[in-house]
Amino acid sequence: MPQTSSLSRPVSRRSLLRALGGTAAFGALAGCGVPAAYVGPGDRAVPDESAADRKLTWANWPLYIDTDDNDPNKRPTLDAFGKRTGISVDYSEEINDNDEFFGKISPALMNHQSTGRDLIVVSDWMCARFVRLGWVQRMDRDRQPNVAKYLDPLLRSPGFDPGRRFTMPWQSGITGIAYNRRKLGREIRHVSDLWASDLKGRVTLLSGLDEAFALLMQGNGVDITQWTADDFHKVCDQVEREVRRGQIRRFTGNDYTKDLVSGDVLACQAYSGDVIQLQADNPDIRFLVPEEGAELWSDSLMIPNRARHKSNAERLIDYYYDPEVAAKLAAWVNYVCPVPAAKEVLAASKDKDTAALADNPLIFPDSTMRGRLAIARDITSTERVEFAKRWNRIVGL
Repeated sequence: MPQTSSLSRPVSRRSLLRALGGTAAFGALAGCGVPAAYVGPGDRAVPDESAADRKLTWANWPLYIDTDDNDPNKRPTLDAFGKRTGISVDYSEEINDNDEFFGKISPALMNHQSTGRDLIVVSDWMCARFVRLGWVQRMDRDRQPNVAKYLDPLLRSPGFDPGRRFTMPWQSGITGIAYNRRKLGREIRHVSDLWASDLKGRVTLLSGLDEAFALLMQGNGVDITQWTADDFHKVCDQVEREVRRGQIRRFTGNDYTKDLVSGDVLACQAYSGDVIQLQADNPDIRFLVPEEGAELWSDSLMIPNRARHKSNAERLIDYYYDPEVAAKLAAWVNYVCPVPAAKEVLAASKDKDTAALADNPLIFPDSTMRGRLAIARDITSTERVEFAKRWNRIVGL
């Protein structure tokens, strides 16, 4: 079974928020809700050329689709889609950062022009921005019977897109805690365990605002589906206190894996998909969904405004919700599969390693874990500038 190492991924898919960085102008525009940027429902679509032009253009992140063991330029599930439907896919691994990509296609979208892409994948917190601005088209669920039947109930109705009318999860993951059980010499069960004296200077937190805050709030018993500004500032107060007393070694992007593997860090905020890969080499590394809960997130597919092949894009999305196809993808990327029915497909595999993936709760969370997972409400446009400034001061951005 092909494996992808999180250590080789050039950029985290749960990328660092850079609200005040190189794309600040675009972020501020979206954050302030400038009226000229909003596109109304009547001005989002163009005549669909799908029937006559059997193709589509898809922008995704690097290393986020299955590839052939002997030829990385071949993508078995995508190639099979082309053979099944006659639709050719121009697949581009051009998304390396949510804000960077937002800035790249913003000029076209705010000026009611085509982006040249029929399908894109960004993290849900960024999807929320696109949805608020009216920059994506509502999908025709009549064309997507697999989606209607197989989409995980936990992912069906996030606050930013009730009913998933404009977005559809590509892959999901969990933000929890990773730790080295052997080197630490004990179990971790709670978020508050990160502040224990035997972990002083051996803890890292994620640097991205959107990536870090929800788990920390859950440690305080907050329902992250409806958190408040007071909840946010309480977390900031706590993190500032832990920084001052030297509990936190540093704030990280995806490079937290290096510290965990080396032993410089004993416990850290982490993503479930990364830990699966680390465990292949070091079974002492554990992933914890704390008793207070953990954040369930997604990177989701969207059809941007004025896409010329909307029906073809909808058909491809539905194809990946076929449990047989979803299982092949899950076996390669090792994130939380948004199609629970794919578990039975993997369990029936004749390959022992592939079949074992069906029992991995970080790909198919069990009932106990599912009961602890929640999707955080997104940071609103009015909150983002204030919150980003405070968080970035704490982490040194």
